[in-house]
Amino acid sequence: MILRERSIIQGKSYKFSIRIIKLYQFLKTEKREFVLANQILRCGTSIGANVDEASGGQSKRDFLHKLTIAYKEARETSYWLRLLKDTEFINEKMFESLKLDCDEILKIITKIQITVKNNLKKQLVTRNK
Repeated sequence: MILRERSIIQGKSYKFSIRIIKLYQFLKTEKREFVLANQILRCGTSIGANVDEASGGQSKRDFLHKLTIAYKEARETSYWLRLLKDTEFINEKMFESLKLDCDEILKIITKIQITVKNNLKKQLVTRNK
């Protein structure tokens, strides 16, 4: 299943990856924090990579699987953002901005997942008639 060229979720997840890379650079250079920086870099950039991979899925089920991985990576990113805020590696303003973007990505992915699942159910019902 192919997403529309430059879909909203692809664009937002790509821009979010850029923000995560900048956060990673900030954490390493300004805060001298390496372990948490690597964690947030890995999961935060994985969202967009999995969304892009989903767009080239071989089937609707493959598409859904890759999108589910992106969803899980976004959930993990949300966790690390909260941890970075609560340990004062990032301030409230930085946290709120990144968390808002992450939550928006989660909502979009969830809506896409629901739509794809509903379409798969409809196809199954149609085939069984």
